Amino acid sequence: MESTVRILYQSCVQCPRKCAVSRTGLAKGFCHESDNLRIASACLHFGEEPPITAAGGSGTIFITGCNLRCAFCQNYQISQNGMGTTVSTEDFVRICLALQNRGAENINIVTGSHAVPLLAENLRAAKQAGLTIPICWNSSAYELPETLEQLLGVVDIWLPDLKTLNPFISEACFAAKDYPQRAKKAIRFMIEHTSSHFSQVTNPQTGKRIEKMLSGIIIRHLFLPGRMDDTILTLDWLKKNADGKACISLMSQYTPVPFPTESAQQREAALKSFDNRLVNQSEFHSLQQLITAYDFDYLFYQELETDTEWLPDFTRTQPFSNTLAKPVWHWKTGFITT
Repeated sequence: MESTVRILYQSCVQCPRKCAVSRTGLAKGFCHESDNLRIASACLHFGEEPPITAAGGSGTIFITGCNLRCAFCQNYQISQNGMGTTVSTEDFVRICLALQNRGAENINIVTGSHAVPLLAENLRAAKQAGLTIPICWNSSAYELPETLEQLLGVVDIWLPDLKTLNPFISEACFAAKDYPQRAKKAIRFMIEHTSSHFSQVTNPQTGKRIEKMLSGIIIRHLFLPGRMDDTILTLDWLKKNADGKACISLMSQYTPVPFPTESAQQREAALKSFDNRLVNQSEFHSLQQLITAYDFDYLFYQELETDTEWLPDFTRTQPFSNTLAKPVWHWKTGFITT
């Protein structure tokens, strides 16, 4: 099984980069990853959208590497600096089952676009071993429909970003001028192959009944400070193509994150394509007006956040604040007992 999957990493064209390098040897493409699966952290996460977090938290598994490598990435330690360790199929299955046993509402695969073949097979192995909770695919949407086909019948919930529809911003910030067209095609694929199903659960802290997503799509868009026109362009497309078919999540927590990189000058130039600062009150008010004007069937939005304590640090066994997540596994220590 594994050898058949690894053939797909020879002359790898699994994502829109189509680097065509052999990841089974020493060569590495844009994602900087080989044909091994590497993971940095697994935890119960309570900061995702309410239908994903639900009552028990989302069982997030942070995959090392990325095929987009955004200049403003808040998970840069794992997406760009290579933090994480190789796991076998057996290791991966144990991590999934541990999350399920600790109450996770779903298994949330974060930034796995460059590792679809192995993840698809490993998730199938986890289901065969007793994993019954939904699988959530949390990605940048810089993906090929023909690659995503490997996840059909495996993934229940799609959680893509629609970062921008401005090719100049995508070229500057993630060296992917084709991101808008690729992301739109990937999201259309997700919409065409998914229907929404929810169940009712009780929040143990408030006692209130809340909706838990069992299958469906939540499309995220992060507002970049100073780029209101770009957000309007994105919301226009979402209104025409996703309203009534997917939930929309409008995020306003952009936070400048200084981090070391091999191409510091290139990153500095990229960050000049928008205002690299926190969102201000005037912009947040405008976002609220847009929410009212577009009147999406199902939309979440974040309150304005000026506290940066939520930013993760994957050098720690607990990468997030204690209120935001409960660690289950870490690349340095393995399983964490509670």
